Amino acid sequence: MNIAIDGPAGAGKSTIAKLAAKSLGYVYVDTGAMYRAIALYVINNDVDYEDETSLKNALQNINIEIKYVEGAQRVLLNGDDVSEKIRQEAVGNMASKVATKGPVREKLLQLQRDIAASTDVIMDGRDIGTFVLPNAECKIYLTASVQVRAKRRYDELLAKGEAPCLEQIEKDIELRDYQDMNREIAPLKQAEDAIYIDSSDMTIEEVVDKICSYGR
Repeated sequence: MNIAIDGPAGAGKSTIAKLAAKSLGYVYVDTGAMYRAIALYVINNDVDYEDETSLKNALQNINIEIKYVEGAQRVLLNGDDVSEKIRQEAVGNMASKVATKGPVREKLLQLQRDIAASTDVIMDGRDIGTFVLPNAECKIYLTASVQVRAKRRYDELLAKGEAPCLEQIEKDIELRDYQDMNREIAPLKQAEDAIYIDSSDMTIEEVVDKICSYGR
């Protein structure tokens, strides 16, 4: 059984998918974390991701492994656990950019499909139902208003002891939405057979229960 959850940045896909996977006994696959791992490498090594030759050379030096510790996904980049480092705002913004590049998507596509072919999974991202797992038994398009998504991210960063700017977060989310929806390769959009869920006025528990009802 494959459940594909797509949606824009900050819609709560990862949080919802983790909880739903735990409830259903499925493996949770955070594809965005894979792109973030590549983005982290690009940032740390000053890779010119707009230059295809430079990008392809860099990708040859990148090894991404997905491991599960007590049901939680951990992301290893060249042997190092970067599960926390990839959650930085700068990494997320870079991930949206490198995800538009064909060589990057090709590198990760087979890894994602192999995981889904071997077990029951909930996989979230931008193009899971439309491109990565087009035959998934259940497809969800999860979204929320820009203002709600920005406030959620703002509160999340505050809780971590950071001093975020709500206005800047809104601008970043709007930019990422535009980039994700207008990229040439596998743009973000709702699959024709996906169930649309707007979580703006829903609790996390309500969204999880709704998704689990489709997966049982």
